[in-house]
Amino acid sequence: MALLNEQTRNFISKHSGDDVRQLALKYVGAEGVDMKQALCQISGLQTARRKLPSWGNTEGIVYPPGISMEQCSGEQSARYKATVAARLVTGKTSSCAGNIVFADITGGFGVDFSFIAGALGGGNGDGCVYVERQEVLCKIAKNNFPLLGLYNAEIICGDGLEFIRNADNVSLVYLDPARRDGNGARTYDIKDCTPDAIGLMPLLLDKADMVMIKLSPMLDWRKAVCDLGNNVTEVHIVSAGNECKELLFVIMRGVSEPLHVFCVNDGCVVDYYADCLGTSQEWGACRGEVLMENMEGMWLYEPNASVMKAGCFGIIESRYGVRQIAVNSHLFVGESLVADFPGRSFRIRAVATMNRKELKEVLKDIVKANITVRNFPLSVAALRKRLRIADGGDDYIFATTLSDGSHILIIGNRFFK
Repeated sequence: MALLNEQTRNFISKHSGDDVRQLALKYVGAEGVDMKQALCQISGLQTARRKLPSWGNTEGIVYPPGISMEQCSGEQSARYKATVAARLVTGKTSSCAGNIVFADITGGFGVDFSFIAGALGGGNGDGCVYVERQEVLCKIAKNNFPLLGLYNAEIICGDGLEFIRNADNVSLVYLDPARRDGNGARTYDIKDCTPDAIGLMPLLLDKADMVMIKLSPMLDWRKAVCDLGNNVTEVHIVSAGNECKELLFVIMRGVSEPLHVFCVNDGCVVDYYADCLGTSQEWGACRGEVLMENMEGMWLYEPNASVMKAGCFGIIESRYGVRQIAVNSHLFVGESLVADFPGRSFRIRAVATMNRKELKEVLKDIVKANITVRNFPLSVAALRKRLRIADGGDDYIFATTLSDGSHILIIGNRFFK
């Protein structure tokens, strides 16, 4: 079924790189063009070129309204989930007697489904089922999946919960609960999302060998593990561009294993913790006080966003031989360069308190710098205004607080791996 008429498709092709707002004003009532659909598709295509490049480069892909594009995974995150799914479902194929290899019961735009189904269904989606309540999204999936090589994927327009209740057995069930309430406002707590993954867990584990759930990066992942039950075996804290994007939980039926936490950035695991809930090391343990006068010439380490979210700071100290500046500052220092530290590294050139005379001395040659605040009473903007330093350049300033409560600035230069 064609979702767009020829005039509309031609209009989209001609104006795919144009400003959507300007198009809306300039081409009101263009003959034969469904302008609402055209603007939606142009906006979606422009988003896809940034967020889903392989889709943005595929001719004929149809895009949904803005909210679905906003909520869908980026390509790096979707590809990472596909590698996790492939590891979990090793050796299982659609030839398993009556067994569905993979079912996404909250299909949405189908980004996660397409990459996971491609990894599990022999490349063509064999044995993989997409379930979505909204008819328009199902029509879009029917148009898009064959263009992406998923010729055998089954598309069901219906209730994902009803589907799972009637299923015999599924190797892997995936769900991405909607994080919006009835008024369209954002929700974060698991029980406030639709569907409620906590309430569904007994049903899901009765029908599926494994469950994979995507949840908000705003959640406390430790609490989420407790809420989801004893069968949670993996937590993946997924970042892109050093910004935490999502939490991914793996739950296995009849399996109670030590918890594994994976910190991911741009599709790669940057750090990993095994049995971290049961470790004897405290989350925020400090190995000892770091004195300001000893920092000059040392190395400063800022963890990746996923590592920061994991909060395994005591483990980081032991693993990499570094020390926290203070419990709540989440910056580390070391005597030597740690090449494989999961984050950014800086050589400390100078350290100063907020004393005006000290600041004048250490900042005398700096007209612009990159500023970061960690556990500090001023925002970046307020500190930049106070220091009268422009943004950018090769110098980095970290404003933080020592364990004795004193506020300091650490000035250094970044080491690029």
